[in-house]
Amino acid sequence: QVQLVESGGGSVQAGGSLRLSCTIRGPTGSTICMAWLRQRPGKEREAVARIWGVDRTSYADSVKGRFTISRASAKAPLYLQMDSLNPDDTAMYYCAAGVLSASDCAAATFGAFRIWGQGTQVSISS
Repeated sequence: QVQLVESGGGSVQAGGSLRLSCTIRGPTGSTICMAWLRQRPGKEREAVARIWGVDRTSYADSVKGRFTISRASAKAPLYLQMDSLNPDDTAMYYCAAGVLSASDCAAATFGAFRIWGQGTQVSISS
């Protein structure tokens, strides 16, 4: 059974950067589509970045141009490079995976993912 373990969260000032990592443990047959989702206080969990395979990516408008999702291979860690952070980015960030087509992955929301990490907290101060 595959397990996802996030790390890299923390507290930074607005304008700063953080890089989140998601380590994949176990078989990778269910991780063709992976994503980073976040849950801000009082709001629903939202997908901020998705990757299908190693190079098909999509982003929420709110993070486009500031966040970059990447991974080198199916077994390599998943990353989220977050730059130009602002207080609205404060949230619990989750790594998730699922078996989705490329087109479905590009628009996937939290209900599409079956495998989740435990989350890592990101706090941005003004």
